[in-house]
Amino acid sequence: MEPLPRGANFQRAKMLWEIGLHIAGDPNTPYYGPRDMCISVGSGSNETFRPWLRMSTGSPILAHAICRNELEMAMINPSGLLTQAYRGTGLFPAPLPIRIIAVYPSLDHFVYLIHPRTGLKSLADIKEKKFPLRLSIREDATHSTRVLVDQTLAAYGITLKDIESWGGSFQLNGGPGDQRRLDALSAGTVDAVFDEGLPLWFDEALAAGLRPITLDDFAFEYLLDLGWRKYTIKPGRFKNLKEDHTCIDYSGWPLYTRASLPDDDAYKVCEALSARKDEIYWEDSYTGIGQLGENTDATPRDVPLHPGAEKWYRERGFRV
Repeated sequence: MEPLPRGANFQRAKMLWEIGLHIAGDPNTPYYGPRDMCISVGSGSNETFRPWLRMSTGSPILAHAICRNELEMAMINPSGLLTQAYRGTGLFPAPLPIRIIAVYPSLDHFVYLIHPRTGLKSLADIKEKKFPLRLSIREDATHSTRVLVDQTLAAYGITLKDIESWGGSFQLNGGPGDQRRLDALSAGTVDAVFDEGLPLWFDEALAAGLRPITLDDFAFEYLLDLGWRKYTIKPGRFKNLKEDHTCIDYSGWPLYTRASLPDDDAYKVCEALSARKDEIYWEDSYTGIGQLGENTDATPRDVPLHPGAEKWYRERGFRV
């Protein structure tokens, strides 16, 4: 298929798409503002638009909208939060009947860095010393990284409000490589960073003297029970990392749906992904369209594939 299908209707659709990208991508819009897009395919031939396929980016809790038939599909970052929806843990008080169509390959991890000048050797020390930590985190309290921060601190019996009550403060950011964070690291005005998106800031933080803190076994056990995975980053992946570091995995962007979606619909979406693969922006961890149905480091999957999607991958000889 051509990059832009023939016909005036698709020229108009492309114009609408570009308008949406510009507005949602405005760097001055905070992360909790109108930055998400919902793509709807259906019929506009009547007084009311009749949607057939509605797909959205957004918060992990959009999984509820998927299961209420308000959307057909959504993307979530990272895979670990979709696992919580499937298990009924963490953000989700009960299991949701969700299934995966494909996992966009994204190899990333979540680290907890603290400067040695604090004297803190573990996250447990923050509570024990009631340390007034100057912490760099995301500004959007609903962001998936903030969910993981809250869940991690819960394993240690503390909250962000506790840290604030001890005299701590928060340096707030939009994306992980926010210039505000990089400036704070350079100026030495933060003691710690808890975040993902490592290629955008991790080496700079290490160069500024911060060091990765490995979670205690009980904290790992708590987080893994929720649905997270562990991952060990090897030296050489980042130039300033000199030894193995075991942390929480933050990989994969699942495109998911509800279990009741017709098999043919899921199959058609997989077919569309394959047909348009050359028009999709892929990260370096992408190895081919079959990878989207595999369980790999970049596409971790602890939620079942939708039967229609599984059929598509199997028919083409891909591992699932």
